[in-house]
Amino acid sequence: MIKYKLFCKKCNNTFDSWFASSQEYEKLKKKKLLNCINCNSIQVDKTLMAPKLLNKKPNSKYHQDLKKFKEMSKIIKNYQKFIKNNFEYVGKNFAYEARSIHYKTKKKEKGIFGTASKQEIKELKEEGIETEMIPWIEDNKN
Repeated sequence: MIKYKLFCKKCNNTFDSWFASSQEYEKLKKKKLLNCINCNSIQVDKTLMAPKLLNKKPNSKYHQDLKKFKEMSKIIKNYQKFIKNNFEYVGKNFAYEARSIHYKTKKKEKGIFGTASKQEIKELKEEGIETEMIPWIEDNKN
């Protein structure tokens, strides 16, 4: 696996992406299958990158960032637990279910949560249906 920092020539956005190999990156680039995560443009190239060197000294900023990450993960997981216990999971039918509740064609005892595309969220908001997006951390522990 190799990680490249990519740059969009259209919107000047930079973002990271992982590839199986440098050859895989070249193959995807040649087939025009790389696109910007921000504007969906295919005008994406690698930026100059420097190798990451390992330092034997403990990096206090790294440890501070790791601590903040763990704290935020814990907060998000607590929100997730609350949501799972108090809302009904509707999966990919979120937009349909939200409209059904809003237009009163369905009565729900609980609120709902699920997944929706950015376009579906935009359309719901245009219809006056309030939604919120929250980060979701998958629990990979068995």
